Amino acid sequence: MKKDHILFLTHYFPPEVNAPANRTYEHAREWIKEADVTVITNVPNHPDGRVFPGYKNRLIQKEVIDGINVVRLWTFITPNEGFLLRSLNYTVYMLAAIIYVLISGIRFDLLIATTPQFFCGLAGKYIARLTRKPFILELRDLWPESIIAVGAVKNKAVIRMLYRMEMGLYKSADRIVSVTRSFKDNLTMRGITPGKIDVIFNGVSPETFTNGREIKDKNIREFLREGFIVGYIGTIGMAHSIKTLIEAAERLKESPIRFIIVGSGAEREKLERLIREKDLKNVRIFPLQSKPEVASIIKKVDVFCVHLKNDPLFKTVIPSKIFEGMIMKKPILIGVNGEARMIIESANGGMYFEPENAVDLVEKVCHYYSCESERKLHGENGFRFVLEKFDRKKLAAEYMALIRTTILMSSQVKAEKQSRNYLKPV
Repeated sequence: MKKDHILFLTHYFPPEVNAPANRTYEHAREWIKEADVTVITNVPNHPDGRVFPGYKNRLIQKEVIDGINVVRLWTFITPNEGFLLRSLNYTVYMLAAIIYVLISGIRFDLLIATTPQFFCGLAGKYIARLTRKPFILELRDLWPESIIAVGAVKNKAVIRMLYRMEMGLYKSADRIVSVTRSFKDNLTMRGITPGKIDVIFNGVSPETFTNGREIKDKNIREFLREGFIVGYIGTIGMAHSIKTLIEAAERLKESPIRFIIVGSGAEREKLERLIREKDLKNVRIFPLQSKPEVASIIKKVDVFCVHLKNDPLFKTVIPSKIFEGMIMKKPILIGVNGEARMIIESANGGMYFEPENAVDLVEKVCHYYSCESERKLHGENGFRFVLEKFDRKKLAAEYMALIRTTILMSSQVKAEKQSRNYLKPV
């Protein structure tokens, strides 16, 4: 029996280690048991805008990663800073993906395009229209709301144009897969049919985070040896307001409490300067590590912190890092209001602190510092909760069922059209 062929467009894919790359890879790794999967992406360069060792920014390069066919296309590579440069990067990828699909003649049964980035979704829209294939839009971010929230774009005419493009994209998709209920509610209130939208949450593959690796960076190993460790691992960008953690560290500089920040992003250099200016010894920023090493770092911290700016938009967001902390049995300090906070509180797996409120963060850190039994209880609760509700294998199976249904419905619609055309009187 012929396998269905899924074509997946994404701006990020391993060896990049951010949330979109992890989600796509872990889903595709399950889907290849039942279907063929081809991923069209860039040469790995996120988040610093530098090509990873072993790769070159060639016109086209192909590889197979754990049974997944990967096509990497040339694009304009730039660090994740500056709206115009990033937009150029995303636009070039969109055009490259469209041209490649049309010229290569690649055959597929269904197309998925994931956001961020928005232009990746647009590539999916145009490819689906030109090839007449069913199109699933995966919605991982509300855009342009997210870039407006961090002040990346302020021109009102540009914002109006982006909103029109956004609604056109939603309407063009056969199905929309949202990673949060809040995103679905947002789209429904704006006129998108609720029945068109499915919610498939982010999650975690337990085996990925239980199989750690020795931490290669000697400085990280030494920093983790002493004191009570608060850990943040992930993007250090405009949306994350990591300055709050540094302000908390400053208030706790005479205590045994230490903050480790592991990641890269547009704000990293600025925050490193701030740490030097304040001469803080209890907080360090280290480069992003490989996924197995990330697991080992999380294992050694005492509490795991997740944080976003105090903006109403981020009430709709569920950072995937919470699941990584929970699977490692770490209590979560959640500085994100809304749906993410509800998950942690439903699990009784951590404590909420007000976003961008260093005083509140210090209070919650000190509470955990003085109460080992509560740390252990919240860690165990979170572990059980994430296994039950956010296991990536279960979520991938749910997604695969939706893919099959979408392909079947598309085939039926085409057959009905052909039948009507055949029965038309000459």
